[in-house]
Amino acid sequence: MWIKRIQVLASCLLLIFSAVANAGSTPVTDTIVLGMGCFWGAEKRIGEVPGVIKTEVGYAGGSNQAPTYETVSKEGHSNKPATHAEVVKVTFENNAATLEKVLAAFWQNHDPTQGNRQGNDIGSNYRSAIFYSSEAQQQAALQTREVYQQALSKAGLGKITTEIAPLKAFYLAENYHQQYLKKNPNGYCGLGGTGVAFPGNSTPVSPVAIAPLDGKKLAKQQLVVFESEVCNFCKAFEKDIMSQWKSEVNITKTYSTQAPAGWALKEDLWATPTIVLFENGKEEARYTGYDGNKQRFWRWLGVQMLSPEQRKIAFEKGTETPFSGSLLDNHASGYYVDPVSGERLFRSDKKFNSKTGWPSFFDPLPGALVMKDDSSHGMHRTEVLSASSGIHLGHVFDDGPPPTGKRYCINSAVLKFLPDKK
Repeated sequence: MWIKRIQVLASCLLLIFSAVANAGSTPVTDTIVLGMGCFWGAEKRIGEVPGVIKTEVGYAGGSNQAPTYETVSKEGHSNKPATHAEVVKVTFENNAATLEKVLAAFWQNHDPTQGNRQGNDIGSNYRSAIFYSSEAQQQAALQTREVYQQALSKAGLGKITTEIAPLKAFYLAENYHQQYLKKNPNGYCGLGGTGVAFPGNSTPVSPVAIAPLDGKKLAKQQLVVFESEVCNFCKAFEKDIMSQWKSEVNITKTYSTQAPAGWALKEDLWATPTIVLFENGKEEARYTGYDGNKQRFWRWLGVQMLSPEQRKIAFEKGTETPFSGSLLDNHASGYYVDPVSGERLFRSDKKFNSKTGWPSFFDPLPGALVMKDDSSHGMHRTEVLSASSGIHLGHVFDDGPPPTGKRYCINSAVLKFLPDKK
């Protein structure tokens, strides 16, 4: 039944596209304006369709007659009516890339069922839209929508929400947005199709939509990194943080924009990467984006993980009461590690009894610490920080034993001990 209905609709489309192609002996080119979410990725996808000769990104569908990227983004998160969408103006050759191929590429290269969003990009400026400039284009848009809706329904997916409206005006976007992904190959794309091909179209489609993680297989305290397929910032987070993960908090990643099955996000995601800390299936905190500042991320995680006493020491240069630390008299073999990042700081055989009231070490592990001048409290000292997370650990003095002559005076509260395996 589904196949027969699609075949009937496809026959209707052939008549429409024939009329478009034969409507006059001149021009061999036509233009249509399409909204598929972030226009950087949309321009790249549509520009790859054979026969497309020109693409320009801009804004359409709103009432603002002088839109900019900033105003469009701001209005996209407001409740104002008639706001602009990020769009691509497509110029194509009718005899090489028919309107059908352009529209087929439009439908299958984004998710047209998401309303005022596209993947992790939230706002009416990211809505799916077709702005037509002729009756033939309108009919083609409506017919292809029906064909694709049937294909989506057959696959168990939702209702198309694409706006189909006459083009009132197209406003060219700022120059740096034009051909953005050609100029920045590792830039953010933000597009991901449904994985359902437009019936009869041979153009490759985006990967199948990613199912959410299974919440039953995750930990009670769990970090989830929400990524997108083309995301340079996600790659940087993977390289800087995830590839060297030693923290006690479990971490995993997903391309899905949904919370793990049975779990709940407090609000929609709007950028990648977004790192969400879940406790017992509920979102407790999130860290949005990654700009390469590793210590900023670790500070965020430390705020979530550490006790008030630990936070006061780690982030406010506090000091625990002498002779009160739980690790002061620890003599077991193992490693003392950063309680946030899990990176090793000291080996137990470098610990000694300084009789000062704080755990003391005469030699750290290579690269584990950072030293910083400290003139607080009317004293001149050398502060000791964790190189990985940047948290305050204590101070170092020149009254230690050989062979270094150093005494690293460290607060127990900002150390975690990992005993050697027997």
